[in-house]
Amino acid sequence: MAAPVSALIKVMTDAARKAGRALARDFGEVAELQVSKKGAADYVSAADLKAEQTIFEELTKARPGYGFLGEERGMIEGTDKTHTWIVDPLDGTTNFLHAMPHFAINIALQRDGQIVAGVTYNPANADMFWAERGKGAFLNDHRLRVAARTRFEEAVFATGIPFMGHGQHGRFLKELHQVSQRVSGVRRFGAAALDLAWVAAGRFDGFWERDLKPWDMAAGLLIVTEAGGVVTDADGGADPLAAGSVCCGNSVLHGQLLERLKAAA
Repeated sequence: MAAPVSALIKVMTDAARKAGRALARDFGEVAELQVSKKGAADYVSAADLKAEQTIFEELTKARPGYGFLGEERGMIEGTDKTHTWIVDPLDGTTNFLHAMPHFAINIALQRDGQIVAGVTYNPANADMFWAERGKGAFLNDHRLRVAARTRFEEAVFATGIPFMGHGQHGRFLKELHQVSQRVSGVRRFGAAALDLAWVAAGRFDGFWERDLKPWDMAAGLLIVTEAGGVVTDADGGADPLAAGSVCCGNSVLHGQLLERLKAAA
């Protein structure tokens, strides 16, 4: 049975698909530019800006007056102070730059400080993850549920590894030590938006990462929650967006993962 798509979700998915078509074309070009680091990096930057412009235009046309917080253009105040779009036009830029087909467009809508709708779209394989508060989470037309696994040693978790100039490397290594020796596997795929979506889809049992921006995770936090998952910041707090970190999973594994992160502190 097809999922019931509201007018709001249609606006968001249409904007993501339109920007995604251009990103998919640019992705093919980037694959040919790998020999030139500067050339490829410049191409990605242009693709990023172009995608955000497309999304901005489509969302503004459909919902004039809403605020817009984008990775590239920052905060644009709207006449409607209760609604703000939170957008990352290309999450997983390094993957994109290296011709790896694991990247995503992220669009979330915040109403009165609460995320009420989210879309995460990978143009490379047309995976469209979406959720609306109180209405469930979906991958294309299929309802999503987080994995039911409850044994920590059988779980596979995703994370993000700090890279040059970003994050606390020492703290991450302590956390990885606490988790990796006790689980079936830890994966680092390089796009937080898709890590969250994959938790919602039951592909990963959980995910944690620090030093994230609101546009990295706003959509994904709702998608995981609507798929039955538990979401906090990486220290157990109730506001991941404000903290800039996340820890999520089903109700059992989330608690166990959080215990290991606290043990690393």
